[in-house]
Formats: sequence, structure tokens, C-alpha cells
Amino acid sequence: MSPRLLAALVHVLTASGAGLALLALLAAARADWQTMFFWLGIALIVDAIDGPLARRVTVEAVLPRWSGERLDLIVDYLTYVAVPAFALCRSDLLPEAFRVAASLTIMLSSLVPFADREAKTADGYFSGFPAVWNMVCLYLFALAPPPMLSLAVVVILIALTFVPILWVHPFRVRRFRPLTMLVTALWGGAAILALANPFPSPFWIQLALLATGAYLIGLGALRWLAGAGGGCRKV
Repeated sequence: MSPRLLAALVHVLTASGAGLALLALLAAARADWQTMFFWLGIALIVDAIDGPLARRVTVEAVLPRWSGERLDLIVDYLTYVAVPAFALCRSDLLPEAFRVAASLTIMLSSLVPFADREAKTADGYFSGFPAVWNMVCLYLFALAPPPMLSLAVVVILIALTFVPILWVHPFRVRRFRPLTMLVTALWGGAAILALANPFPSPFWIQLALLATGAYLIGLGALRWLAGAGGGCRKV
């Protein structure tokens, strides 16, 4: 197979995330939350593998006209932000009076990390909340906290978008990488089990999600406390 065709196929793989976002949106429109998260989960897997594949077949050198990074950002905004924001707007997780405003604010604030050329540190951490609203949305559906508490979580995370607290990238941060990869795999298993059961999830699944999430958040927070803190993000 020619290098150009291989590179083009990687771009097609990345672009398939847009179709997955549409399928997730259609599921959300009919309040089929398990199916919505199924399609978002497939999109997450595609997002995890397309980068390594692109580097392996040197997409940037073979097809320099077409930006895989730009394509990836567009697809990520759909799957990480737009579909989850729609789900929060249509579900009963948030107080009814705040659903539209919260969803609009999520979509607007999430443009900041997507447009920020310095959103990642040299050692692979995200600076500021990285707009992973698909994961936040999963936690809210799985845990089903009171609507006002869910709103408080959303407001805090929106605010943290502008604060350079560090958040770990599970595949790029080298510190504790074997343990982080193990915890990420356990998180993935817990997420799959959450989708296999009705929301809210059974307590043991909730506990697994909370424990793995606490590790991933805590690792970034510890790195930030060790010397990467600072003021608010300039926009």
C-alpha cells in the first residue's frame, strides 16, 4: 500500500469521529444515554489510536497539505464538548433553570483550551481543565448527584479551565507511567461496566470510577503543587 494511501486512511479514521459524534447526538436526542456513551466511547478509542498511527506513517510529511492536528481538534470538540453539552441540556442532571446556560457556557469556555497553543506542558500535562466533558458527563450519569451539586461541579470545572492547575495526560506523562496506564485501564473497565448497567451505576462501579478518577486528578494536582502553579490563564 502506498504511503499516501496509508496517510489518507489515517485521516479517514480521525474523521470518522465526526460520524460517531452524530450517532451519539442522535442517541442523546432520544434520551438513550447508554447508546450515546457507547458511541462516545468508540470515538475515545479512535482518538487514542489515530495519533500514534499518524506518527507511524508520517502523515504530516506524506500529506503536508492536510492537517491531522486540526482535524483532530474539530472532531474532539464535537465528541468531548458539543455532544456532552447537549446531553446535559436535555437530561435532568442539572436544575432545569440552569441547563441551557450551563451548556452554553461549557461550549464557549471549552474553546479556550482548544485554541490555546500552550494548553500542554513540556512534560505532557494539560494546563487548565482540558474540557473532557464526555468524562464529566459519564460521572454525573453514573453517580447521579443532586442537580444543584452537579451544577456546582460544572461551574467549578468551567472556572478551572482558566486556572493553570495541571491535569495528567494518561499516555504522554512519563512520571509513574506504568501505574497510570494500569489505572487508566481500570477506569476504562469501570466505564464499560457503567454502560452495561442502568444509570445510576451500582455502588461498586461508582467506587471504581471515583478511585481511578481521584488518582488521575491527584497526579496532576501533585505535579502542579510541586512547582507548576501560577495565576489564571491569560486569554
